[in-house]
Parts: sequence; structure tokens; C-alpha cells
Amino acid sequence: MPRRLEPGAPRILVLAPTGRDGPAAAEVLRRGGLESQVCADLAGMVAALDAGAEVGCIAEEALYGPSLRLLVDWVERQPPWSDMPFVILTSHREQPAVLANRSRLVDMLRNVSLLERPVQAITLSSTIQAAVRARHRQYEVRAYLAEREQATLGLEALVADRTQALETANAALRAQIAERERVEESLRHAQRIEAIGQLTGGVAHDFNNLLMVISGGLDMLGRQKDPGRQRRLMEGMRQAAGRGATLTRQLLAFSRRQALRAEAVDLRRQIGGMRDMLDRSLSGDVHVALDFAAGLWSVQVDAGELELVILNLAVNARDAMPEGGTITIAASNRPGLDEGGLSGDFVRLAVVDTGSGMPPEVVARVFEPFFTTKDIGKGSGLGLAQVYGFARQSGGTVRIDTAVGQGTTVELLLPRSDQVPAAANHTAVPAIGDPVMPGTQGHVLLVEDDDEVAALVGQMLVELGFVATRAASAAAALGALADERRIDLVFSDVMMPGGMNGVELAREVRRRRPELPVVLTTAYAGAAKREAEAAGIVLLAKPYRLEELAAVTRDALAGAGGR
Repeated sequence: MPRRLEPGAPRILVLAPTGRDGPAAAEVLRRGGLESQVCADLAGMVAALDAGAEVGCIAEEALYGPSLRLLVDWVERQPPWSDMPFVILTSHREQPAVLANRSRLVDMLRNVSLLERPVQAITLSSTIQAAVRARHRQYEVRAYLAEREQATLGLEALVADRTQALETANAALRAQIAERERVEESLRHAQRIEAIGQLTGGVAHDFNNLLMVISGGLDMLGRQKDPGRQRRLMEGMRQAAGRGATLTRQLLAFSRRQALRAEAVDLRRQIGGMRDMLDRSLSGDVHVALDFAAGLWSVQVDAGELELVILNLAVNARDAMPEGGTITIAASNRPGLDEGGLSGDFVRLAVVDTGSGMPPEVVARVFEPFFTTKDIGKGSGLGLAQVYGFARQSGGTVRIDTAVGQGTTVELLLPRSDQVPAAANHTAVPAIGDPVMPGTQGHVLLVEDDDEVAALVGQMLVELGFVATRAASAAAALGALADERRIDLVFSDVMMPGGMNGVELAREVRRRRPELPVVLTTAYAGAAKREAEAAGIVLLAKPYRLEELAAVTRDALAGAGGR
């Protein structure tokens, strides 16, 4: 018995309006286990087809007349999956007109089987059953198409959901990237601020020195009649203004909030121009040595960020050498490099210290932002993170070679530039000689490492009637005292290179020659002022005028004479 796919719907529609063909066919189908419905006319059959059927069994004579159009229209309206099978019971007539009409019926109804009457019951039953099985295949196709459509809709919905999820994830990723860029820029800015904090003392010292040259020079200019001296004073003030412009440019480079701008940079010139800044940022017992190979290539980097990197590494190296030492900044060419993901011509820039070094567990984390081994308030942990970011963004890399007790080498590999570096904008500072002119007030040992300040103060002392002998460091001053030359007053700067500052020099002078007066001067008076006052040493703050210098030297000599 055929499997029913449409429960409750008529199975076989029978249309045989003449005689007992209709009921007889229905009885044959019933005995074959098939349900059937006898239709009165074509209109009734079409209505039954709309309700649902599997096969139409029609006597040939029922298809003559205008009602045939109703059945043909229904056949043409079938959905794509449907091809209703029809079994047509024909007569034995073979006239041409009858044959032509049968051929036309096959064309119009499409899925047609012809059985000539009288037909045996087994023949009719088997033909109908074959048609039913074919109809069931169509139902399966319909179900398959419905499932496919449902799957397609589900897939489209899934694609839409996944697309929305992807868009949401992309939006979140873009937001994370934007936030990361903002945080990285904040880190860079915070590191610049920290670097400026490291520079504050040295910058204040340098700017006050420059102001000293300018204000003192202006004060002296009106007192000079000698054109040569006037020219020297003017030249000193111009050089001081140039150095001030250079310091301002460097500070602006550190504090800016703009994207990295790579350009051709001459390392020898760029880092050499930082020498004074490095000296001011490091303690006096830490020395900086430069070692640049001959024929050194220029590099393609951001000049301001490069200076910040060098300053960060120098400050870290200084902190690793609490007892003092040497920081060597070296650079050499690395042609045809092919290692670590880098390929091409690079320049090796290394900062080497002789400090305490780092253990492996610290080296593994040194480039992490905010990781620091320094005490609270001594550092933010952003220095080496900035160095790493600078090297990677510049198209290079950074490496560390260190061991506990063996010092540290931080090596940057920076890409070679094919461009010519822009012209330097640094003001040259020529060396000067010691001003030695006859006077009546006495001999002053002037201890000052800055050539321009030394030249100006020397002329101021000469104007006051002193003979001035200049020493560029505390060690040189002690040497001058040791050779038994006449010295009536020591006038020394506080901040100096060489391992001994002005306060320590004053203490040593008092130990060796207690009767010799010492006057100190500084452009950065914070801690030095408190230390000098605690030791009872006179301190003159820069910048000062000629009258102030005259008063402090007069008082110092008068106090020495009363002892």
C-alpha cells in the first residue's frame, strides 16, 4: 500500500461522466488499496485538485469541450516542484482527428499516461500506483525544497548575525586601537614630562648662565670705552642668545604632542649637540664619552625622539652607577644586516655603562611600560618602553646586553637614511683665554666650567680691579692653589663636572687654607643653597649685576681681613 504523504486529502480523482466507468474505476482502485474520489465534471475535478490529490484518472470523452481550459489553466499554475500525473482512459477509435486530439491533450496536460479501454483491473491499478509513487517523489522534492529554503533563510540569518557580530567586533577593535594609540601617546608625553623633570635643574642652571652673560654684558657694555672689549661683550651675548635658542628648541622637541616625523639625522652632530644637556642632567662623577666611527651614515628617525631616547638611556646609566663611572655613546655602520627580521643597511647606536648591570628576570621585563626597579618617586618605568617604541616605529630594534656587576649595553639598530641631513643650527662656542690684567684689589681664582660665563665674569672682576685667574674645574682650582701662587679670593660655580662640586671645593679650600675666603655662585640654588648656608659659605645667585659682585667680593675680603 503506498505511503500517504498528505493525510486526509483525496488520493485519486476519477472523472468518467459516461456510463459506469467512474464507479467501476473507483472500485478497482479501492480493491488495490487506493482511495479515490469520483468527480462529476471538470470544474469539480479542478476544485478537488486545488484541495490536494495525487493522480487524476479521466475518461477521454470528459476532456472534449470548453471546460478543458479550466484543467489546462490549473496545470499551468502548478508550482515548480509539481507535475500532476494524469491517466487518460481512451477508446479503441483510431481516427486521425481522435489521434490528433489525444496528442494535443498530452501536450497540454504534460504528465499523461494513456490506457485504452477496456482495461484490465491489474493494468489500471498498477498504472495508478506508479503515478502515485511518482507523485510522492514530487512531494519529497517539495519537502526538500522547503527544507533548503528554510536552511537558506537560516543561513542568511546566521550570516547576518555573524556580520553584525563581526561589525561589532571590528568597531570594538577600532576603539581598542584608538585607545591604545591614545595611551601610547599619553605614555610618550608622560615620558617627555619625566625627562623634562630630569632636565629641570640643568636647564635652570644653563638659562641662568645665559641670562648672566646677557644681563651682565649689558651692564658692562655701558662702562666700556674700549671698542675691542665692547665687541667681545656683544659677541658673548649673541652666543648666549644662540645657546638659549638651542635649549628652547630641545625643550619644545621633548614636550611636543605630535606624530613622529622621521628625517635624516647626523648622529655625530645631533648627539654631540646634546653634550651640555647630558652634562647638566648627570652628576659630576659620571662622565660621557662619544665614540663615533669614521664615515658614519645618517639615520632616518625623529630627531626629537632620538634625543629623548639618549637622555633616558643616559639617566638610566647614571642611576646604575651610584659611585660614578663612564657612559660611552658609540655608533658604527652595519651594512647588509639580515637578522632578527631586519634586512638592509643599519646604524648601530649603543649606550654603554660600567654600572651594576641587571639580572635575567629584570631584563625580561625592562621594556614593559611602568615596570621599574627604582624607588617610588624615582622613575615611572616609561623610559625603556619609550626606547623600545621609538626603535620599532623607526623600522629598527633594540637589544640589551647586561650581567650583574658587568655593566649594561643598550644597542639600537636604526635604518640608514638615503637623504642628506639638514644643516646644523647649533651656535659654536669658541674657547677663550684667561683674562689677566693688572689691578689693585687682589687676585681672584675664578672657577667656572662655562667658557662664556667665565669670559664675562673675568671681565667684570677686571672692571672691579682684580686680577682673575680662571680654572675650569675644582681639580684645576686645587692645582692652582697648590703651586703657591697668590690667591686672595676663590670665586667658584657650584655645579661643575669632574666629581667635585663648588661646595665640596670650598670645604677642601678651607681645610687647606682656612684664611682664604670663598664665594660660591650658582644658577640653580635649591639644594646647593641649603648646603652652602649650612656650611657658612657665601652664595651669590645667578644672574647677578656688577654691583652685586662688587659687594659680595668686598664683604668676603673684608671678612677675611678681620680674621
